[in-house]
Formats: sequence, C-alpha cells, structure tokens
Amino acid sequence: MRWSQTTHQHCVLIIRSLLRRCTRAAALRPGQQLHAAATVTGLLSFPAHFLHNALVHLYAACSFPTQAHKLFDQIPHSHKDSVDYTALIRCSIPFHSLHFFLQMRQRGIPFDGVTLLCALNKCSRLRDPKVLSQMHVGVVKFGFLRLTKVCNAVMDGYVKCGLVGEARKVFGEIGVTSVVSWTVVLEGVVMWEGVESGRVVFDEMPERNEVAWTVMIKGYVGNGFTKEAFWLLNEMVFGCGFVLNCVTVCSVLSGCSQSGDVSLGRWVHGYAVKAMGWDLGVMVATSLVDMYAKCGRISAALAVFRNMERRNVVAWNAMLGGLAMHGMGRVVVKMFACMVEEVKPDAVTFTALLSGCSHRGLVEQGWQYFNDIESVYGIIPEIEHYACMVDLLGRAGHLEEAMNLVKKMPFPPNEVVLGSLLGSCHAHGKSQLGEKIMQELVQMDPNITEYHILLSNMYALSGKVDKANSLRQVLKNRGIRKVPGMSSLYVDGQLHQFIAGDKSHTRTTEIYMKLNDMICKLRLAGYVPNTKCQVLFGCSSRDDCIETLEEVEQVLFTHSEKLALCFGLITTAPGSPLYIFKNLRICQDCHSAIKIASDIYKREIVVRDRHRFHSFKQGSCSCSDYW
Repeated sequence: MRWSQTTHQHCVLIIRSLLRRCTRAAALRPGQQLHAAATVTGLLSFPAHFLHNALVHLYAACSFPTQAHKLFDQIPHSHKDSVDYTALIRCSIPFHSLHFFLQMRQRGIPFDGVTLLCALNKCSRLRDPKVLSQMHVGVVKFGFLRLTKVCNAVMDGYVKCGLVGEARKVFGEIGVTSVVSWTVVLEGVVMWEGVESGRVVFDEMPERNEVAWTVMIKGYVGNGFTKEAFWLLNEMVFGCGFVLNCVTVCSVLSGCSQSGDVSLGRWVHGYAVKAMGWDLGVMVATSLVDMYAKCGRISAALAVFRNMERRNVVAWNAMLGGLAMHGMGRVVVKMFACMVEEVKPDAVTFTALLSGCSHRGLVEQGWQYFNDIESVYGIIPEIEHYACMVDLLGRAGHLEEAMNLVKKMPFPPNEVVLGSLLGSCHAHGKSQLGEKIMQELVQMDPNITEYHILLSNMYALSGKVDKANSLRQVLKNRGIRKVPGMSSLYVDGQLHQFIAGDKSHTRTTEIYMKLNDMICKLRLAGYVPNTKCQVLFGCSSRDDCIETLEEVEQVLFTHSEKLALCFGLITTAPGSPLYIFKNLRICQDCHSAIKIASDIYKREIVVRDRHRFHSFKQGSCSCSDYW
C-alpha cells in the first residue's frame, strides 16, 4: 500500500508527537516501539532529520548515550541545533560532553544558559582546574555571569577541584545570590577548610534549605562532633520544621558510615521509621545496612536487610560487602546463592564476593567465582576483581599463582594489585620478590610511604638491618614521614582520638594507670610483647640490644589501639562492648594483646582497621588469626 505525501507527513507528525511524550516521561520501551515502527514503515527516512531529532532526545532522556550518538551522527549538520547538542551533553560522560560542546562552538551554533549549565556540570565531574578555568573564561566572555545558576555551576566546579578561594571570588561577583549559591560555598568550606569555618558561613546564611542543613550536619558527623550534629538535627526538624527526606536521611547515614558514629545513625533510623513506617524503601534501608555494617554492628545490618520488603542489587551488594569486611566469607558465599535467585549480580557483587573469600582463605571458591564472572554472568572482569584474586592467593601463600595471574591480566597492574602482592611477600618472608615489586611501586609513585615502611620491615626481620636503615634514610632525606596510626572511639556521643604515645587527653593519668594495670594482667595471662612489630635500628644483633628491646616494648604498650582500649575500659560499663576505629592496619602485637584482653575483661572488642573488622571475644578473634 502506497501512502500519499500528505498521509506520510501526517503519520510522521503523530510519531514525533508521541516520541516527545515518551521523552518527557523517560518512557524507553514505548519509545523503542515507535522507533521500530518508524523504521519498518520507512517513515524514519522522510524527511531525513525530522524523527531523528526526536529520537536523539528520547534516548538521551533515558540515559542511552550510545544510541543517541548514533542517531545524532545521521542528522545532517545543517539540521543539528543547540537543543540536540544540549541533549547529548546532558547524557554523555564528561569527556564526551565537553567534546560535543567544543564541536558546537566550532560550528558556530549559538548556545544558551541551559547548554552552558549542562557543560559546566559535566566539567565539574572531571575535577580538572585547567578545563574549568577555560569554561569560566567563556562564561565571562559571553556575558553569562548575570545568570545565577551558571555562576553556581562554576563555583561547584571550583569546590570539587578544591579551589575554595576561586569559588568565593565568583560568589562575590554574583549580582543576586540564591540559597543554592550560599550552599555551594558552604559545602566547599566544610570540605576543604574545616567544619569550624563552615559553621561561620552557615551562621551568615540569610536563608537555609535542607541541603545546607545536611551539609553542616554531615560535616559535624564526619569530624566526630556528634553532640553538635544532634543539636543541629533537632533544630532542623523541631525548630525549623524541616522534614528529613530520603536524600537527607541517606546523606547523614553516609556520614555515620564513614565516621563510625552509630548513635546518630540509630537516631536517624528511629526518625525514618516514625516518618515512613516500617517499609523504609530500598534507598534508605540500603543506607542503614551500610551504616550498621561499617559501624561494626553487623547483626543490626543483617536484621535491617532481612526485613526489607524489596531488595535490589545495590542492597545485596551492601550486605555482602559488609559481611566481607567482617571476615564472614562463608556467610557471603551462602548469601550469594540466595542472591542469584532474586536479582542479577553485577561487577560490585563479585568484588564483595572475592573480598569475602580473601578474608577467609577460601581459595577454591574464589577461583570458581572468578572464572564464573564472565563465562556464567557475562560480566567482563575489572582490575578490582583481579586485585581481590591476587590478594586471596597471596594471603594463602600461593604467591607463584598470584604472580602468574598478574602477568595474564589484560591491563597493567595498579598500585592496589602490587601493594597486595608486597603485603603477601611481607607475610610470607619473601623479601627478594618484595624488593622487585617495590621497584615497580616506586615508579608509580615515589612518595607511597606505606610500602617503603613495609619493605624496610621485611629487610629488618630477615636480618638485613643495613638495607632497612638505608631505605628509612631515603624517606627521611625526602622529607616523607609515615602516616601516624590513630585510633578512635565514641563514648557518650563524643569522639576520642589517640595516637601512639599520646599524652594529650584530659584523662591521660587515668589512661596510663589503666594501661600499666592491663599490661600486668596481660603478662600473667601469657602475653609476650611481639617486638618484631617494632623494627630495631642501629643494632648489629638483638642480643646486643637489651635496653633497646625494653624501649621497644614500651613503644608497643603505648600503641594507639591499646590507649583507646584503656580509655574505653575506664569510661564504659563493665561487660559492655567496645568499638575502636583505626586508620591503619592493626599490628600483630595489638591483635594478640586485645585477644587476651577480651577474655580478661569479659568484653567484646570490635576493631575496624583500614582493611577489615576484627571482633574479639573470649580470647579469640573473628578472623581466626587469618588476616
């Protein structure tokens, strides 16, 4: 059947109108059906650009940039306008977005504030000061400084690059500032200049929205000021009448996850239940699972997860990741079998799964999952998966297998992969191999202190004291210092932090009295200071260093974990659990000491270090000494 010209045009107009409706509703499926119908009937090619523009906007709105790009390329240059370019800029990854913006300018296509705003938002995600400053020049050149939203986007880009001073300059040039303008500055100041400076900006704000309150509260939480965070939350909700929405709740819970502050997280949990009912929705419930897991309350995380009415892959990943951090690899394996019956796993799932296997030494299961990633689930393995597998093999002492896997990787190893190998060399006394790996790490970044220290410790423990001294001297000459170990815990909603040998706390005298008492009890229970954890320098042999060994023991006794533990023992109720957070990996001596202390004081002591959780109970640890 042949259509008349009029009928043909009428059908094209109808399809275009329907495509626009699909675009506004981000309705991909019916839009694809219209696309197919237009292709089959030949309507897509008459006129050549008419439906292509509408389809570009549809796929861009539905976040299908590849399809949008293909259709965009089929439109003649003479029929591409600023709206088409803006749609592509909005949906593409930052690098491609800036490419389209530059192409648009080269072809002399005029743009408006909306196009520029989209380009600036993408530019902010690149976090490249040079690119951002060039965009800023364009904003000034084309007279867009009068648009507050555009200025806000420029400021946001500077904030993400850490250039708060530049953001303040732009703020000063805005004719009429909005609450968003103030909030962007506030976020930058809190992030880069500290919570105290942020509070000054917060108090100066003529108007505050939910985002500003959330930024300030999260800033307090992240810096351990729980009481101030509680006060602000109370003022926000009960004083100003704001209702915490899902985004605000999740943001505050994210801050609690990072800081380990469970008290505020529990308050937010209670508020959410009262405001939303027991069905909190996937987003809030997932944030709660993540918060409880990262604050050391894995049982609470499991309870929230099991009570969720709906669970997506993100919720499952949060739960599996939390279990892996707590060394519960066998539970991770069992839960994964349940997960695949409910949702399709993704790349993050396998990172959590392999991490769980690594912390428990499940080599056989790890290989099985690693091989299944692509063959069974159609996911291309990423470098994170290789890093987990290398870590699993290295921890288990299969260093040759780990090295072979690194050689077979489809991409060059990064710092995480090589650092994991170096750690395994340290654990298994392979200093010669460790030296080769260290040379590669230094080429990547000569200032990575952690790995220099690790290799120097390996030299010292294998009797190569001169090499250890030489490596430490290199660090000293470069002015590179080891990141100090810091342990913290919350008592009555207040954060208390300690570094090794710390005597700055207001209750230092009591802490050290408790420390002396604890060391005596630990010794009686069989504790022997592990002086290998503290490398000796300047001695030809340990027999010649009796006095130095005694000094080393004293250094071990005042490690930050032990100081935090003693403070917890004197400030909390007998028998109550203690939760300690450390910025570095827990040392072997502290691990042994806290195991015994958990039995002596009849306490559960949970320590979150840089890599995982250790739950000490009745003289044993959840890691089963495999860490």
